[in-house]
Amino acid sequence: MLSHHRRSALAGAATALLLSATAGVAQDVPSVFAGADPSAMVAEGKMWIYPTGGDGLQAWSTADRRNWKKHPLLRLRDIRWTKADGAPVHYLWAPDMVVDRGRYYFYYSIGPQNPTPSRLGVAVCSSPAGPCTDSGKPLLTGGDGFEAIDPTVFIDPRSGRRLLYAGGSAGAKLRVFDLAPDMVTIAREVPVEQPPHFTEGAFVHERNGVYYLSYSHGRWNRSDYSVHYATASSPTGPWQYRGAILTADAKYKGPGHHSFVRDPKTGEWLIVYHRWEGQTGNGPYVGERRVAIQQIRYDASGLIQPVKMSD
Repeated sequence: MLSHHRRSALAGAATALLLSATAGVAQDVPSVFAGADPSAMVAEGKMWIYPTGGDGLQAWSTADRRNWKKHPLLRLRDIRWTKADGAPVHYLWAPDMVVDRGRYYFYYSIGPQNPTPSRLGVAVCSSPAGPCTDSGKPLLTGGDGFEAIDPTVFIDPRSGRRLLYAGGSAGAKLRVFDLAPDMVTIAREVPVEQPPHFTEGAFVHERNGVYYLSYSHGRWNRSDYSVHYATASSPTGPWQYRGAILTADAKYKGPGHHSFVRDPKTGEWLIVYHRWEGQTGNGPYVGERRVAIQQIRYDASGLIQPVKMSD
């Protein structure tokens, strides 16, 4: 998610997404980058991470979680429909990539909120590394207390249904939509109940017939920012709240805006998220957040165990 306080950090987060000195360590230690709002997927035998952008969006890919390669995907100036609203500056954040029937679709948030409410866009890509071409129109526009931010798309492996989840922050409202088969048009809205403690950054994954809706709670630049989740037998609920997965500790603050992915080599489930490092107190924090990767563990009943953040 991006509030008006976060705009100044965008360009730095986009250009400073460099591998940290810890990148060569064992795989059970997170590889950490400068950046925020990471979306992750597995494609072509690699892990791909798509972070918040600013005036451009890019991907980072790896086959071993040690060596990473940068791939420019989409520039703000190539999204021509943004120019019609009269805003002097626009910015991109919180993207999500999904593959459907061999084609890749790249969803993203576009600000500012004024003079036009926040909007979602989508581009069609020839590969997870691009190139990507914007669809030529907004996918969804905010308004009436709803912020069109933080898109994530889930393709149900059981039904084939293509669902877009979006919204949050000031309005703290989650909305869900069926996408048309072309993946660049909304077919209809799906009424859903609001999950407890929802603020923004929804993500859905399925495991053993259980659907997990996870999301961020709290203020993005304070210690209460955290990841919570609920489960259901359907990708649209009704949801049973299950608790927090990631919360601040003495060393790392405000973990959130995450995604889940399975390591293509080990099969282990991972959570990819951002956090504040080197901060004290409850915030507000300033500077750059960092992207981290941690293993997720499920108990015998399928519940996610709280994650202890590590270096």
